[in-house]
Amino acid sequence: MIIFRYLSRQIFQVTAAVTLVLLFVALTSRFLQYLGDAVAGKLTSEILLLLVIYRLPDFMLVILPFAFFLAILLAYGRMYAENEMTVLSACGFSRRKLLLMTLVCSIAIAGVAGVFSIQLGPWGLQKTEQLILSQDELTELDLIVAGQFQEFGRGQRITYAESIRATDAGRQLNNTFVALRGTRATGSADLRIIVSENARPVIDESSGRRFMLLENGYFYDGSPGKADYQITRFQEQSLLLPEQPNIAPVVKEKALPSSELWRSDETGAIAEWQWRISVILLIPILTVIAVPMSKVDPRQGRFGKLIPAAVIYAVYYILLQLAMTWVEDGLIPPVIGLWWVHLLFLSGGFILIYGARIYKLLAGKRHAHA
Repeated sequence: MIIFRYLSRQIFQVTAAVTLVLLFVALTSRFLQYLGDAVAGKLTSEILLLLVIYRLPDFMLVILPFAFFLAILLAYGRMYAENEMTVLSACGFSRRKLLLMTLVCSIAIAGVAGVFSIQLGPWGLQKTEQLILSQDELTELDLIVAGQFQEFGRGQRITYAESIRATDAGRQLNNTFVALRGTRATGSADLRIIVSENARPVIDESSGRRFMLLENGYFYDGSPGKADYQITRFQEQSLLLPEQPNIAPVVKEKALPSSELWRSDETGAIAEWQWRISVILLIPILTVIAVPMSKVDPRQGRFGKLIPAAVIYAVYYILLQLAMTWVEDGLIPPVIGLWWVHLLFLSGGFILIYGARIYKLLAGKRHAHA
């Protein structure tokens, strides 16, 4: 029991450290991507933190198995390099016991991964889809960022606001600039520039349409590169904003609750259900591979196996995704599904464990026969 507590503490500490580092890198990268979308006017800044939080379970499904895989290699590699494993072996602690104790640790990590895979992951994707869908209903007044020239309507409208102030009626844009293409009915002018002190949203009660109400400003109508233009001063001017799209939410298999996937006969749902189970099976199978891989010579160092481990994990993960796609497309039956990938890597783990023993046994038989 003392040895088990020591080994489990070594593994869990390294797993937590590696998970935090990889999670910080992944979340920072995704946050910067969302921040770029917010600056470009595709998202509002208010939902950035929520998007990162809702994507957290999905990131954990990728990071946690890999972190546990690396933790075994780093923890046991250090023990081999410092001859701790040699001392344990001399005291009768076999590699079989080492594998069994590590598998017990992997069950705990697999339980945590199961919570993320079965419950939190789909929930986070549902919330993410709802937030992204809500952004399609916003107008440029909701998406405008102070100090940024932003395109709307595929470049037909350019909007700029020097500053933004929140009011009871909504957002108020100060020192606003709007450039519109092809707005004059006669066709003689293809560009209208509007400069105003303020702009705010208004809603027509009869039609429900939304307008941008500009106050105290000027129109500049003309063609680019020509001196023939008109200047008009106004007190108030309303610009019709595009209608809010009527978009029905589309829930993908990844965001469906696990209970619905279990009852479904569609290949897409079956593939997604097998994927969620595969994330759990991934951890003990990686344990079977990691324990024999962690053995290093004292002079070799414990970091020599990290690159091969990363390659093994990448190939494992890519094959699972490939098998999932094949099940969705009907190329392989659901009975085979993703299970052949697990069987392949589990066989590889047993070869690493017993390969040398089997080779010596066969070599001894050939020598005796000779």
